Amino acid sequence: MKNILLFCLVMLLFSCEEEPAQLKQGLWRATLEVQDSEKLPFILVANEEGTLVVHNAEERIFVDEIVIKGDSIRIQMPVYEGYFTGRFRQNNTVISGDFIKPSLDRVVPFTMTYGEGQTRFKTEKRNSSQQPVSGKWETVFSPDVDADRYVALGIFEEKGKVVTGTFRTTTGDYRYLEGIRNGNKLRLSTFDGAHAFLFVSEIKGDSIMGDFYSGNHWKEPFRGKRNDNYELPDTNELTYLKEGYDEVNFSFPDETGQLVSLSDNRFKDKVVLVQILGSWCPNCIEETSFYVDFLKNNPDVDIEIVGLAFEYAPTKEKAFTSINRLKDRLKVPYSIVLAQYGTEDKKLANEKLPMLNHILSYPTTIFIDKKGDVRRIHTGFNGKATGDKYLEYKKDFESFIEALVLEK
Repeated sequence: MKNILLFCLVMLLFSCEEEPAQLKQGLWRATLEVQDSEKLPFILVANEEGTLVVHNAEERIFVDEIVIKGDSIRIQMPVYEGYFTGRFRQNNTVISGDFIKPSLDRVVPFTMTYGEGQTRFKTEKRNSSQQPVSGKWETVFSPDVDADRYVALGIFEEKGKVVTGTFRTTTGDYRYLEGIRNGNKLRLSTFDGAHAFLFVSEIKGDSIMGDFYSGNHWKEPFRGKRNDNYELPDTNELTYLKEGYDEVNFSFPDETGQLVSLSDNRFKDKVVLVQILGSWCPNCIEETSFYVDFLKNNPDVDIEIVGLAFEYAPTKEKAFTSINRLKDRLKVPYSIVLAQYGTEDKKLANEKLPMLNHILSYPTTIFIDKKGDVRRIHTGFNGKATGDKYLEYKKDFESFIEALVLEK
């Protein structure tokens, strides 16, 4: 009798064990813990082959570096160094742990929950008399602190319960934002593997005010007003050569230790684009993809591109690891040299390129003609999330490059 009872007990214990850890196919909702007890949500979809796709409005980020050992999981985001490390719970329907960016020593707690029908934010019934948030919003971030103050242009579209759009700034856009409006409360978020952004705001008539959270390390207020005629300063006029300089010079190493400079033969009598970037910077990644596509689609256009990477990785070796990861994932055909490591500080970066009045943004691109003259310096990159502005930039870029190439 005792043996029978023992056998039944053992069988009961085995039957209560959770199934082996696996990433269930279908929809997952993730939340990152930021400041003020706020949670930054985003949606992922797990595919049959064990990969993930992050959803931000129209953006889709494919994640294929996923390792499961026992009840633990590690999800490495593409290109960037940031990764999730967590444990499965509740029969593999919950994963909890941390999102980690090692070089910056940043750790953000996260939770992922499985289940169809989940949404990014919880929705409530909207008052049909409320004016849609769609349109342009003239915006100021950190409006009361002169040292931190900067202007932006909010561009939003509201369809049903969903609001999408972005904030454009003079240094680029705030990526694909997605969220909802409940009454007069507007909440937007995005997560792309490098940036974790949450906007919590309140709309009163034609005014908006709220707080912007970047991960759990940064928070700043913003306020704005509806203004469909507002436009930002020209991004081709913000950075320029200082008086007394008539050209750009640099000499930085590639991964082999070979110094690269504009006096090298490969740049002689060529139109050259000097791209100031960081492998950690989403706007830089999107601009790099833009250049890769342009070169692929225009193989006969005789131009050279060289990237100058400013990396926050603590060592030269780790910086080149990040650069090579960027090149491999995006199939970059041009050289990216290491201009700085250990910090992405723009003031220090400017010391490496003292001929510029300032480096205001990553990315920044310097357009140089066949004679070696600087013809344009473009600050930032407004990507596909900016809609018509991106298409406008693409058309202008292509026509400007064509004109430079045709010059004698």
